[in-house]
Amino acid sequence: MVKAKKVPWHHYFQISFLLKGFIYLKENKKILLATSNKGKLEEFQMIFSNYEIISQADLGIDDAVEDGHTFFENALKKARHGAKQSGLFTVADDSGLVVPKLNFEPGIYSARYAGENSSDLDNRKKIIDKLNNINSASLSAYYVCVLIGIRSYEDPMPIYTSGKIHGKVSIESSGTGGFGYDQIFYPDSLNVSMASIEAELKNTISHRAIAAQLLLKELEKLKS
Repeated sequence: MVKAKKVPWHHYFQISFLLKGFIYLKENKKILLATSNKGKLEEFQMIFSNYEIISQADLGIDDAVEDGHTFFENALKKARHGAKQSGLFTVADDSGLVVPKLNFEPGIYSARYAGENSSDLDNRKKIIDKLNNINSASLSAYYVCVLIGIRSYEDPMPIYTSGKIHGKVSIESSGTGGFGYDQIFYPDSLNVSMASIEAELKNTISHRAIAAQLLLKELEKLKS
């Protein structure tokens, strides 16, 4: 006679969270995006068009402290912070520009590269100054995005996806769209800056779009 194996208690704990996420997305398509960045919010609202995406700013939730050492750590911190404050299914991203020949800067400090509360213009200017200092008109670079989706603050099994797009950073700025470093980032697949392309195209090729499409597939699995 074969005895049935006893299932560890923590397996039931994990399954309950999976069911909670399944039921929530079946009945409610509202997702909190753990950001106060209007540019990110607009991009996610276009990509997640079948969901109601609200930002933490809409609910008066302050930004999480980003003191992690990796994109993953910071994304998870932001997701847990948003979920704890809102009680909603929460998605958070941590993304940035990486220039290998500049010691992989700005990396996780992309949003505050030129200092706390620095503007996108300030951050782009710092990159341009560094390129000029080494007499280089452009350098290979890439954008990276890590996305975390969690069902609750204590979710033991976060959904994780990532995306990357390679290109170059240049001392030449062009375009008026996008945000961040888009005006000086030129994807390898295009002859123009990320800021020069239509939003519809950007939302199919960008690092954030790649990660978001993968996350969408995971969310649909929860609902099926």
